[in-house]
Amino acid sequence: MLVSCLEASRDLCETDAILFGAALAVCRIIGAKVSTAERATGQSSTISAWRRRIEERIAKARALIGRLICFISGNNRPRIVRTVRMALALCHRYVSLSQPDITQKLTERIDDLKQRIAAWAKWIRRYTERSTRFNQNRLFQSDQKRLYESLERPMVSGTGPAPNQADSVVFWCGLWSEPVNEYIEEKNF
Repeated sequence: MLVSCLEASRDLCETDAILFGAALAVCRIIGAKVSTAERATGQSSTISAWRRRIEERIAKARALIGRLICFISGNNRPRIVRTVRMALALCHRYVSLSQPDITQKLTERIDDLKQRIAAWAKWIRRYTERSTRFNQNRLFQSDQKRLYESLERPMVSGTGPAPNQADSVVFWCGLWSEPVNEYIEEKNF
């Protein structure tokens, strides 16, 4: 089953997901405990509803800023024009897009959206910092050793330098171009 799934995979992400699923199934069958990075960092995988809503607002505002900038730079496609009219209708009663001060009004709207994004991001950042402090205080009271170990351990997220594209290509080409023995013992996954 794994061979047929891997042959049907279209890209590296899909191959990774298939292999991870197979490894997880094997671990469950043999009863091995699975340690994920999520457990190692102490972060929860569930995002609260209010945070998800704020992140959606931020994404919509960024998309709107992008369309407003496209219009200012001369893109007059109907979808862009419709979005610009909608954005201006929220802050002005009626604005003709042929007015001489339209660029100024659009710039003001962009600035307003940027300020809102900054405020929303600050809400999320303050909550995250408060939550981290709360969890660290609770961990300090229950298990100081684990707290100090978690503070000394480097963060799991990709905070290091980005890999060089040429090195990545050489690495993966060398890995995928090696001949592989196609014999796979059949097991029930």
